[in-house]
Amino acid sequence: MRSATRPEWDQAMVDIVDYVQQYEITSALAYDTARNCLIDTLGCGLEALEYPACTKLMGPVVPGTVVPNGAKVPGTQFQLDPVQAAFNIGAMIRWLDFNDTWLAAEWGHPSDNLGAILATADWLSRSAVAVGKPALTMRDALTAMIKAHEIQGCIALENSFNKVGLDHVVLVKVASTAVVAHMLGLNRDEILNAVSLAWVDGQSLRTYRHAPNAGSRKSWAAGDATSRAVRLALIARTGEMGYPSALSAPTWGFYDVLFKGQPFRFQRPYGSYVMENVLFKISYPAEFHAQTAVECAMDLHRKLALAGKSSADIRKVTIRTHEACIRIIDKTGPLNNPADRDHCIQYMVAVPLIFGRLTAADYEDGIAADPRIDALRGKIVCVEDPAFTARYHDPDQRSIANALTVELNDGTVLDEVVCEYPIGHKRRRDEGIPLLEAKVRINLARRFPARQQQRILDASLDQEALERMPVHEYVDLYVI
Repeated sequence: MRSATRPEWDQAMVDIVDYVQQYEITSALAYDTARNCLIDTLGCGLEALEYPACTKLMGPVVPGTVVPNGAKVPGTQFQLDPVQAAFNIGAMIRWLDFNDTWLAAEWGHPSDNLGAILATADWLSRSAVAVGKPALTMRDALTAMIKAHEIQGCIALENSFNKVGLDHVVLVKVASTAVVAHMLGLNRDEILNAVSLAWVDGQSLRTYRHAPNAGSRKSWAAGDATSRAVRLALIARTGEMGYPSALSAPTWGFYDVLFKGQPFRFQRPYGSYVMENVLFKISYPAEFHAQTAVECAMDLHRKLALAGKSSADIRKVTIRTHEACIRIIDKTGPLNNPADRDHCIQYMVAVPLIFGRLTAADYEDGIAADPRIDALRGKIVCVEDPAFTARYHDPDQRSIANALTVELNDGTVLDEVVCEYPIGHKRRRDEGIPLLEAKVRINLARRFPARQQQRILDASLDQEALERMPVHEYVDLYVI
């Protein structure tokens, strides 16, 4: 017979709440990176609005609904309640798999949390101004981003949710719930309640990310997680109770039910490490374990052209890679949709070898129907290099290495092309940030006239000016 005495709060939840409430972010690098993350992430969302598969999910649950003082969805005319706005923003920024990435025992995209953060901050700001109170500033939003990145990323360092079949968006839900609850002004007990509700909540399976079921839910799963986070934080605000041993309760807790009985392990305390080291997807909308492979393929495309050769002259391509890449995106057989293709390393290497490019449009059916792609996919094999795997997990290196060797039909073997760190890696920031800003400019031009683009850039590229700006005024810059 078990005691009904309420236990102490699980330390893993206490640590999250104490960090959200008490830790002061002092890193200038973290705030600068958060600003770049903000504009890159919103730019990814603007590009996604060019795809009907994404836009069909946008808007209110009930068509025509407009929420006074609600959160606005960038690039649209929607003004929604914060729960639905979080879904809209979260879905559009993740749709094309082009926002930032974090790779560890678990991988994910910490900027997914922006769906919850921006929707909540915008709604709170508009509501405050409507009654004569001060709005939240963009520094508040950047702080929430840094903390959400840190919660998601630090849990991911040593704990593999994918190995037990769970999708990484569970960490988006937990991180967003914690920071949103703090933004809502909840006290310590209420934030603990909210975080426990997130762990108790039903968690998404990775089914939709893997063959033979890979599909478009992977593009809106983060939006679903962020909207759920806002909903749970609002529920906790009503005084709804929490569950102190939501993780550790024998039989019924998260660890026993969903994590094979293992408690979470932690490599480091919460600070600002994750934002400072986050990976940006700058050049290619490709699953991040393939980013360096795509860079290598682009290099090989140029070398083939200089030699008077093309992809038609290729007999075999060998990809020397790391274990996580093989586990996630080494895929053969038919690819049924864009979500299937952008999680297949053979596809992501074949396209640049053939065309000398890889864009979001290259995952669509029209390009995928080119018979040269599947023919070349059939010639591409992956092999694990244990040294690449070790450097992938080394916290001082955080390598995402790939190496490509091409053998031609005439027996010629081209020199192997190796890339350890993609353009969006911290080790290549000086090279990457100008390209990131160029990516932002391209995405702004997809949606806005020149004067509006410039107003957004003027506000976004000046760190001090951005941090001072009220959230709702910044979001209004993105309204069409």
